Amino acid sequence: MVGALVVLAACAAPQRSGPQALSPGTSDLDATPSSSSASGTGETAAPTSPPRRRAVTIALAGDVHAEGVLRSRLDDPATAFTGTAFDVLARADVAVVNLETAVGTGGEAEPGKRFVFRAPPTVLTALAAAGVDVVSLANNHVLDFGRGLLTETFGALAEAERGEPPLRAVGVGRDVDEAFRPALIDVGDTRIAMLAATTASLDPTADPTGHWAVTASRPGTADAIRPERLVRAVARARRGADVVVVYVHWGVQGESCPTPHQRDLAARLLDAGADVVAGSHAHRLQGDGPGGDGGYVAYGLGNFAWYLPSSDGEPTGVLSLRVRPTERGQRADVLRARWTPAAIGADGLPRVIGSTGRERFDAQRTRSRDCSDLRTG
Repeated sequence: MVGALVVLAACAAPQRSGPQALSPGTSDLDATPSSSSASGTGETAAPTSPPRRRAVTIALAGDVHAEGVLRSRLDDPATAFTGTAFDVLARADVAVVNLETAVGTGGEAEPGKRFVFRAPPTVLTALAAAGVDVVSLANNHVLDFGRGLLTETFGALAEAERGEPPLRAVGVGRDVDEAFRPALIDVGDTRIAMLAATTASLDPTADPTGHWAVTASRPGTADAIRPERLVRAVARARRGADVVVVYVHWGVQGESCPTPHQRDLAARLLDAGADVVAGSHAHRLQGDGPGGDGGYVAYGLGNFAWYLPSSDGEPTGVLSLRVRPTERGQRADVLRARWTPAAIGADGLPRVIGSTGRERFDAQRTRSRDCSDLRTG
């Protein structure tokens, strides 16, 4: 259950304690975390009073690409996003964004697609340097330049995972198992499982991308139009992780209210054991709050690092959730939700805003929550 949830808007986030990514090839959710505070005997703890676990901070932000003026930022990946709202992500224990672009330098643009995005692999270096730990690639742009580019993409992702600091990717794979496999990150004795999937091809305003879905023999995106596979992946992750986060690319572009499909899918994922369900695709902030009998839902995180000629002043932000694990396999407690409001500048970069801007942000957030099915805390 969500207990004593406090929702705040602020300009700071807790100091990052340093997640430990699992070593390459490690994917067993039932493996023992790298460190543990459990005594192993149970003799000194009452069965009804388990030891209090350390809370972790998970920071979430929306869509990132490297188009327009953002592309030149990648000339110096180490500082591409410093001095912006990315600094808030860097102070969390684990930070995740949606990387909405093909990654690589080759390929052929998808025929007939209105908007195609592509960024060189240095975008991964820049995001890791900025403090991002996990990127979702389950979206309607990762295959903008064809499946042929995925070989280069997968190579760049493997190198990024081996980097320092490492960057993990979820929601895309060479086969179904890989695309639906969670990224597992240990923060002290807390294991966090992060999954991603897309339902963007349900959006009538978007170019069709349902044919990008991964199969047993064809690489592609983790697709959740039929959500059973994602639901099973969440249930399995729940059994072996302390905190389960699902990032979904869903909704309708330009809409500030979640669709019935978003509501239904969020409920199914929470029922399967997700602690946090968040997403993007609408390019708008959508409602967020405690969902149902537990967990936290953020229907739309909006754009984050995103260049359009009309994006100057566009509201965005970082949602930081303070989550305390309970027992392995049981729902964690979301203790606090803290928004750090920001605005996207003419250079496509998000920057934290002052008190006047926060009032506008809070008003917009209240309106978006009013058309969701979420509680206020």
